[in-house]
Amino acid sequence: MATGSEEPTLTVDELAARAGVTVRTIRFYGTRGLLPPPVIGARRVGHYGAEHLSRLALIEELQHQGMTLAAIERYLEQLPPDLSAHDLAIHRALVAAWAPESAEDVARGELERRAGRVLSEQDIDRLAAMGVLDRTGDRDAFRLDGGLLRLGVELLDVPIAHETILASRTVLLEHARAAAHELTRLFREEVWGPYREREADPDHVAAMKSLSAHMQPMVIQALVTAFQRSLREELRAAFGSRSGPVAP
Repeated sequence: MATGSEEPTLTVDELAARAGVTVRTIRFYGTRGLLPPPVIGARRVGHYGAEHLSRLALIEELQHQGMTLAAIERYLEQLPPDLSAHDLAIHRALVAAWAPESAEDVARGELERRAGRVLSEQDIDRLAAMGVLDRTGDRDAFRLDGGLLRLGVELLDVPIAHETILASRTVLLEHARAAAHELTRLFREEVWGPYREREADPDHVAAMKSLSAHMQPMVIQALVTAFQRSLREELRAAFGSRSGPVAP
């Protein structure tokens, strides 16, 4: 880890207070490898710096996106080892900008109120298969992705078998993951790399922040458009000659 221009001067208590976590949490993160070890100074007192503070903020952001500590550990292992506090701060901003809306806990009554209808167990199973919600240990409590609820409810009355929904979701997830992997590689090589070489340029830093705020809707719109066109072409090829034009 690069120490940057500032020497580590925070004690573990001061770091905990600045980061809004407990000393026990900091020590636990250290044993898991989520935080680099402190610099040992006089009287064998450990001192922490801006990089530790930025890394704690990044860990917090990843936790807010629903990542487990094991997943965060794997995520951090993939980052370059020499990231400065400034690098980590920008990285956290990118994570926050790209992360999907967090799932929320809802009771069945609230779920049905927002769905606008009473939901049977079969309805719940179909919504779960579509990724709209997840069941919990309580049969009347769920983890809900509110952004997908309206579409999921509209699809409840479409005559598609439960198994078909699961198979379709698997296909979409596999291809979406492949697209995300390639986009991440492209972003890392063509955007993030040049940024690190020019991080002292304030205009470039401002451009990076603006880009991170606008890229997600741009990419989503591009993916949706490409998928719509491809699906329309595939449907026309498969059914057009037998059942007439397929509606776009």
